[in-house]
Amino acid sequence: MRARSLVLMMGPVSKHERALLAVLAAPRVQLGVGVAALLATAGAVRHDRVGPWETWAFRAVNGLPDSVYPPAWAVMQLGAFGAIPAAAAAAWQAGEGELAGRLLVGGTGTWALAKAVKQIVRRPRPVTLLPGIRRRGRDASGLGYLSGHAGVAVALGAAALPRLGPGGRALALTAIPLVGLTRVYVGAHFPLDVAGGAALGLAVNAAAGMAVSRCSARHRG
Repeated sequence: MRARSLVLMMGPVSKHERALLAVLAAPRVQLGVGVAALLATAGAVRHDRVGPWETWAFRAVNGLPDSVYPPAWAVMQLGAFGAIPAAAAAAWQAGEGELAGRLLVGGTGTWALAKAVKQIVRRPRPVTLLPGIRRRGRDASGLGYLSGHAGVAVALGAAALPRLGPGGRALALTAIPLVGLTRVYVGAHFPLDVAGGAALGLAVNAAAGMAVSRCSARHRG
């Protein structure tokens, strides 16, 4: 039902486009896509080197002017751990109890699983693998792959999208990828770290949505 509602909110599209959007919005599809992308990005990273395309993409973003840092820092907070209870509290205050639970479960689960994946893949931070890194703000500690900030931003954004109006949806779809780019900009992550985090967030959000929906259905029954 939520997948269909999201499609209807998208505006005038063709019948085939509606069908495709409905499939893409289905939680099981999102779960499959997220897991597949997570495995693909994890398999592509190396512990001792960075590929040429990823190096180029990293330097293009990391080399942006220092004047970008203040707004970049503000956007980056949308993927911080504190964004999880803040988003859940806002949903609760708006009378969206089920969404609040989904934000808490999906956001916290993504953050925790990101820590676990880091220990499995064990890719270092950019400063270890490339010379001349521009580091901005507080130095990121620990391992690089994957980006917990990108994961949390995707998990929270994907959960909230079906409940947002056109303006809020446009804002969310702009902010979500920007969170990942800010992590590259400050020198904390490579592009594949961000892609892996986004994949994890998508998968966890889908799983959290299915779990919360089942619990709500049981209570209503």
